[in-house]
Amino acid sequence: MRSSDVVGSGLRLLKRGRPTAGACGAGETSMLQPDFIPVNAPDIGPLERERVAECLAEGWISGDGPWISRFEAACATRFGRRHALAVVNGSAALEAAVAALGIGPGDEVIVPAFTIISCAAAVVRAGARPVFVDADPVTWCLDPQRVEEAITPRTRALMPVHIYGLPADMDSILEIASRRGLHVIEDAAEAHGQMHRGRPCGSLGTISTLSFYANKHITTGEGGMILTDDDALADRCRGLRNLFFTAERRFVHEDLGWNFRMGSLQAALGLAQLQRLDEFISRKQSMGARYSSLLADLPGLTLPAAAAHGSPNHYWVYGVVLADDLGIDARGAMQRLEACRIGTRPFFYPLHRQPALTRRGLADSLPRPVADRLAARGFYLPSGLTLSAPQQDRVAEALREVMTTPA
Repeated sequence: MRSSDVVGSGLRLLKRGRPTAGACGAGETSMLQPDFIPVNAPDIGPLERERVAECLAEGWISGDGPWISRFEAACATRFGRRHALAVVNGSAALEAAVAALGIGPGDEVIVPAFTIISCAAAVVRAGARPVFVDADPVTWCLDPQRVEEAITPRTRALMPVHIYGLPADMDSILEIASRRGLHVIEDAAEAHGQMHRGRPCGSLGTISTLSFYANKHITTGEGGMILTDDDALADRCRGLRNLFFTAERRFVHEDLGWNFRMGSLQAALGLAQLQRLDEFISRKQSMGARYSSLLADLPGLTLPAAAAHGSPNHYWVYGVVLADDLGIDARGAMQRLEACRIGTRPFFYPLHRQPALTRRGLADSLPRPVADRLAARGFYLPSGLTLSAPQQDRVAEALREVMTTPA
């Protein structure tokens, strides 16, 4: 684990040597503090420890029992769904969602070029083909204007992803899907508690998915959730996540599924985190506003949009994009910030350029200019729930030094 990765409760940062003065600018000793600022660290407090202790005391540790049911019911309520089904992670949620819709060989799914590879992998593992569409230049989410031209007679579904805390243009995406008779697989992993014109993100697709990885607003360490209003899809997903065991003859399986069950301890942790979601959102928005104020006058830096589609940014992460004419790219800026003991993370690498997909003939070298530019020029700053205001000030000062001092 790199020291700039997520730092969770009980995880120890790797120790690094003290950087030289030149690494952080011209002798700025204030930037040479020994404490490393991780890109993310979750807030695991007394309530979370209490819930997990209760679960242990009751003897529930498997992927069954009351803690799973309680977490699913609470998520269904919060995200405005009839059904919520807990799984081991967000990638598993996507794979089950694709499989539940019957997507397979010969089918195509429209996927953002700018998102995590899990979205494409779920389609590929089903035997279908992902078709990559460029990002909107303002929200960095799937661009609906490019979706229609990518649809073919083989298209079965659209997979919008809410990126970095802003909602995708779901009105346009849902209109296209309705008119074309397509499913919508909504990935709301980065939008816990976010809204789209008064409706919760996670409630908008034919089927929707969440991730509860350690850097999400709600974390269970690892974990995910499938959300839907469709009874038949929910039943199908229950089978898919649990090896298609049946009550009548447990070890006779009529179909193949996976062991995607979430454990009870994770569910107990998730229940406590969900209870604190509004607190977390408020804190993230305060962090975003502080960064935007600190960096507003810095030339050559594009800051994240403050709102989109009727909702303020939740700032799951705080991403910045460097101007093309700066003498440094995202990778160079991140290296210099790491020398200042500040963790960062690169933006997503475009799916249409992923070696694992191009080698399989599933991607191409055609430009998706927005996704390509975001990958080359974008990265995100420390923005975890435990980040303090003085740490933000230090990050902003270091970034200003990096951008205004020649390498």
